[in-house]
Amino acid sequence: MALLGPEFDAALEEGLASLGLALDGPARARLRGFAERLLRWNARVNLTSITAPAEVAEKHLVDSLLVLPAVAGARTLLDVGAGAGLPGVPLACARADLAVTCCDSVAKKVAFVKAVAAELDLPVRARHARAGGAADAEGLPRADAVVSRAFAEPARWLPLGAAYLAEGGRLFAMLGREADDAALRSLADPLGLALEVVDRFRLPRSGAERAIARFARR
Repeated sequence: MALLGPEFDAALEEGLASLGLALDGPARARLRGFAERLLRWNARVNLTSITAPAEVAEKHLVDSLLVLPAVAGARTLLDVGAGAGLPGVPLACARADLAVTCCDSVAKKVAFVKAVAAELDLPVRARHARAGGAADAEGLPRADAVVSRAFAEPARWLPLGAAYLAEGGRLFAMLGREADDAALRSLADPLGLALEVVDRFRLPRSGAERAIARFARR
């Protein structure tokens, strides 16, 4: 039985168009393959509460791809608290040259990411670990781009995420609400981080507001 229908494709296309993202056919096929596997696994193992195809397209895939333009220069990406691979797996679907590591403390979610990466031949490695800022001990890399979609509020995320930055890397906070630039700067300054930009978005179907803050070491 097909889990995704035309409503999924329409929502994905609308979302990509709203971001000005032009993905090739193989990338779109990988995104669809990921969504199909997410829903199949979810029927047996609880991975997500979002199951309507159009919502999966917008609130999981398009939402994850908001950060794609900002990581254009990165070769490696670490997704902390990735859950079912969000945003790391969709980013790898879109960029086959981006080496992604997804880290999560929930074994069933890590198992899903491992399985989907193998089935879709994605450059994704999954680690079952609770990120605590000790990269070497945890077997986690220092990456060009370090991101978390829903791991913690910025006050907790910034000091933790900064521990995994490679030299010259960028730290991203994906926020599900309007961001206060001044508050973000006040959090970043004591950590030796500089707020470079806050990009703001509105998802086209739901109208949900999103913000992505990008930080670099001073």
